[in-house]
Amino acid sequence: MTGSIFGNSFSVTTWGESHGPAIGAVIDGCPAGLPLTEDNIQAFLNRRKPGQSKYTTSRKEDDQVEILSGVFKGCTTGTAISLIVRNTDQRSQDYGQIQDFFRPGHADYTFHEKYGFRDYRGGGRTSGRETIGRVAAGAVASLLLEELGIHLTSYTKSIGSITVPEDGYHFNEISENPLYMPSNAYAEDAAHYLEDCIKNQDSSGGIIECIIDGMPTGIGEPVFRKLDACLAQAVMSIGAVKGVEIGDGFQAAQACGSSNNDSFYEKNGQIVKRSNHAGGVLGGLSDGSRIILRAAIKPTPSIAKEQETIDIYGNTTNITVTGRHDPVIVPRAVVVVESMAAITIADLLIDNMSSKVEHLQKIYLKNL
Repeated sequence: MTGSIFGNSFSVTTWGESHGPAIGAVIDGCPAGLPLTEDNIQAFLNRRKPGQSKYTTSRKEDDQVEILSGVFKGCTTGTAISLIVRNTDQRSQDYGQIQDFFRPGHADYTFHEKYGFRDYRGGGRTSGRETIGRVAAGAVASLLLEELGIHLTSYTKSIGSITVPEDGYHFNEISENPLYMPSNAYAEDAAHYLEDCIKNQDSSGGIIECIIDGMPTGIGEPVFRKLDACLAQAVMSIGAVKGVEIGDGFQAAQACGSSNNDSFYEKNGQIVKRSNHAGGVLGGLSDGSRIILRAAIKPTPSIAKEQETIDIYGNTTNITVTGRHDPVIVPRAVVVVESMAAITIADLLIDNMSSKVEHLQKIYLKNL
């Protein structure tokens, strides 16, 4: 299977299946000398692991990470970093009844058509558990970005129709509620909504917002590797994501140029913008302001409510999906979106080192 590698200079390969013995990632291109421990990565994995609240699957996984290579005496060595998380609570028998059926909203049908064979246990490679490798790699990328003064903040902006307005953001409350919303009050409303979804054997979608502060100007490429294009590809590669916005996003289609353009002015010798409708990206390059990224997450497709489907022999039937599933994917996907954004930024930052001769001179001439 191709397509398991993401990135150019800072690349990540994820591997493993939901019900296999383990899952993980290999990171290539991380510079040497970055302080890194398993605890650094574990902090990220703990944000996405299951069983943390009634709004996540009851699958009990500690998701303990092991660093197999690329780190010595607490620092990266410049060689490939291999990370592994062992699966310990698989219940493959829960999926035996659907091995011949195509679950609505899942990749069962498309995977079967492409390969003629599929691992039906939890979705195999297409399972959300694949994101463990992304999050582990995202933790490393985020540490690298912090060394450069770049910080990412991600949270649940909405669940269903419950949306936190910007003037209602309280970032200190993100970790205080199980839905990772920047408002405990709105999180309580969203919890009531999810309770109704659970009672109705249904699920909910939502929106994740990620903001990136401290970005230098000029990161990205002006044609095919635009910063916003790379971010969109990275985030859209997450299985549950059905849409990506940068800045005003789709609202820009209803605006006029006079209101959508961000005016420039000088402040303390720096060129800055009076607004940020562009979301921190102009012409595919970072403009030095805050990057604002949103991802639309679809409702969890595995629901207990009876649905119409078809089996591999072409017979129409009804299906009820059993097993342990999240009534909403959004809270656990927050760190996944953040991780893919961090990997993308790290990759483009390293690429950018060769954009000017003076950058190379700063690195090499001082050593001559």
